[in-house]
Amino acid sequence: MRIAEQVTFGGGGLDRSAQLRDDEPALARMLAHAGTRILPLWRGKPQIQGGGALALAPVAPGDAVLGHAAEGAIFLGLSEGRPWFAVDISAWEPEGQDVDGLDTFLDPSEQRFPGAPDGVRFAELRGVMTRLSPADAELAATARGLLEWQRTHRFCARCGAESLPAKAGWQRDCPACDSSHFPRTDPVVIMLITHGNSVLVGRSPAWPEGFFSLLAGFVEPGETVEAAVRREVFEEARVRVGAVSYLASQPWPFPASLMLGCRGEALGREIEIDPAEIAEARWMSREEMLLALAGEHECVRAARPGAIARFLLENWLADRLD
Repeated sequence: MRIAEQVTFGGGGLDRSAQLRDDEPALARMLAHAGTRILPLWRGKPQIQGGGALALAPVAPGDAVLGHAAEGAIFLGLSEGRPWFAVDISAWEPEGQDVDGLDTFLDPSEQRFPGAPDGVRFAELRGVMTRLSPADAELAATARGLLEWQRTHRFCARCGAESLPAKAGWQRDCPACDSSHFPRTDPVVIMLITHGNSVLVGRSPAWPEGFFSLLAGFVEPGETVEAAVRREVFEEARVRVGAVSYLASQPWPFPASLMLGCRGEALGREIEIDPAEIAEARWMSREEMLLALAGEHECVRAARPGAIARFLLENWLADRLD
């Protein structure tokens, strides 16, 4: 798919400069330089600024917000030649501010660190991702994914001892058994399954009523991407799939997936859902999907902007899957 990297979180051009991750003197110089940008994240939310179009709101070394960092800064790479780092400040308690949305499907609340400039606040990445530039979106996704991995993988999977950050946040080393551990990425297939003029969509039991998207599932050990597409569609909807082709991918740091967008041709239309997997599934014609994407369908809300499901559906409707 020629426009594959136009998907959200793709095509940002971040220079990850892996050769600098174990260069302690270079990292120390960058962290002391006034031109370095450090992105704070609070409970997975990046600090942003702006109104319509948004931008990340990094801080310079020495900023007060960095006093709440749980561990050292993670080196993200170079963006337009400037070093970028990320820190987790989840230990900060935003007193007197709205935190009621933290456990909702899409957290709408925003928090402002005391003394931050006007318009600078922490916001849920899924809610703002389409309003960031490709470069900022890639930086935010990388930061969120790495910090979430650091938070959930503090202990050695081999011996259970507490591990320590290494390689500027891209590795954790166990001092007890000398094991090294690396950031986790889980491959997930997401499928544009078509039959004639229609596309197959489904709704997870955890999603709001009326919200439908493409079927998706994790790739299992020893399985090809094509086999995973066929297995997942059959498990969830009992629809057999023939030819499968790859379209595009999207890093999805919620918490640690790589979405592998594929197209598949259904061999039939009969649906029998597995209620343990999905709540509903249905075929939608191109005309129905156009209404859903426009927000005008009477009972279906389509995948949110920024998600690869939306990207694939829009390009299917526009005949741009080549």
